[in-house]
Amino acid sequence: MRAPNPTTPGVTSEVGRLRTVLLHRPGAELRRLTPRNNDELLFDGVPWVARAQEEHDAFAAALTDRGVEVLHLDRLLAEVMAVPAARAEVIAAAVDDPRLGATLQHATTAHLDGLAPEDLATALIAGVANDELRGGRGLAYELMGRGDFVVPPLPNLMFTRDSSVWVGGQVAVTSLAMPARDRESALTAALYTHHPRFAGVEQLYGPHLEHLEGGDVLLLSPGVVAVGVGERTTPGGAERLARRVFARGLAHTVLVVPIAQQRATMHLDTVATMVDVDAMVMYPAIADRLQAWTVTAGDASPDTAELSVQGPQPFLIAAAQAMRIDRLRVIDTGLDPVTAEREQWDDGNNTLALAPRLAVAYERNTVTNAALEAAGIEVVAIAGSELGSGRGGPRCMSCPVLRDAVPA
Repeated sequence: MRAPNPTTPGVTSEVGRLRTVLLHRPGAELRRLTPRNNDELLFDGVPWVARAQEEHDAFAAALTDRGVEVLHLDRLLAEVMAVPAARAEVIAAAVDDPRLGATLQHATTAHLDGLAPEDLATALIAGVANDELRGGRGLAYELMGRGDFVVPPLPNLMFTRDSSVWVGGQVAVTSLAMPARDRESALTAALYTHHPRFAGVEQLYGPHLEHLEGGDVLLLSPGVVAVGVGERTTPGGAERLARRVFARGLAHTVLVVPIAQQRATMHLDTVATMVDVDAMVMYPAIADRLQAWTVTAGDASPDTAELSVQGPQPFLIAAAQAMRIDRLRVIDTGLDPVTAEREQWDDGNNTLALAPRLAVAYERNTVTNAALEAAGIEVVAIAGSELGSGRGGPRCMSCPVLRDAVPA
């Protein structure tokens, strides 16, 4: 396997010491949520925005206090919006909406293109309402309500894990399944394509491909990638990723793991995350039922050849075999079924490892956190009462850009 240069971006595991991470501090886009639109925009309620920002600031501070460089998506995006090609790409994506019609598309393009870089970045994230559009015209415009969105907001952008994920020294800009989120990938693609911080980085995947989301991708160990298939990631997306990581020498094994197609288990990382090189925190209700198909490359070109697919077998067994360890240790989310279900819903499984045996978790999941501590995992507990209304924990809210390598 080709490992990334330690001075350049790259991630080969879930638990190598975290050096650089991409976050997005929630802002005006969260203020667009109302009881009328929160379901459509994938939130379970209307969060208290100021408190959500306080919680996110504390999360970022916990990372920087432990030596992690925090990159802020909105700041990088504002810098990129000074690049004409990047502006054109994200504006085109913002108006590529059949609701608008040609006249309103042209008017919206003119409005966005007239904004300064920082204002354009804000508009792309927070959205543009009918009454905020300069020069609005056309039939679709006239028939819209005053507060209807010409460009919808992106309140889920704070879950930076989903729209991009690093595998080795390459970044997969993902293809998001839900209509409320599909434009997020256009913004992350612009960052990775045009920001000098990522000059020369190869993109492993793209938003035009089969649905694949970063929350479903776990780097179990160098060369071993697990991909959840369920509500957000399709089998076609898992296969496409497998072919590409094999072709580029980024992995030797991909485990494809079906999960229930429901909101409580929308991604693989809502039921399991790595906290040590050989340990995982997992929702106990699925620990013994989770299955995996083991996918490896055939002898011919991975782009065209039949892949080798074996299984299914229990996920924990398949994972240990692929990782070449005796067993994968499991730490349960909750000690009884009711507590386990509550803490899984509250993102008890969705931890972010800062290093082996050091993980960030929501403070409210007291039983899971106690189990982690008893297993030798130091827990950095953060508040998340408002951040969690979008159904995402510390791992969801972070896209690692650089981690130290761990021993094979």
